[in-house]
Amino acid sequence: MWWFRKAKRQEVWDEEIQWPIGDIEAAHRIRVICRAAADSARKIADFADRPENEKKKDVEKQKSETERYERAARAAMEIAMKISDSLLRDASVRQIVGLCVTANDLKTARILFRAIQAVSIREDVLNDHPTLRQ
Repeated sequence: MWWFRKAKRQEVWDEEIQWPIGDIEAAHRIRVICRAAADSARKIADFADRPENEKKKDVEKQKSETERYERAARAAMEIAMKISDSLLRDASVRQIVGLCVTANDLKTARILFRAIQAVSIREDVLNDHPTLRQ
């Protein structure tokens, strides 16, 4: 029956962006994307902490959550690259770093952390996420 078929939900990061948008609007959009994807990031991290026998049950769900997180992070990074104001860009990248750390994606988080140029934002990120210290 047609009403039981679930349509694929439209995500914030899948919406078409009518460029050019301002830096403030881009930063706001990144914040919204990171907040929307935070639940998937938490599920990915929780899944990694489970014993092997429990992981086999939820492989398909884990795959969809991982894809959702990766699409969100990629979209946020693409928007962040187009922000011209360096301080606003650093603040936006900080949001993405937080998302990556939540998902336990430390490789991506470290790469993005190195892109932050403002000393105050770098210090705040290190205070919030001490695992990024090298």
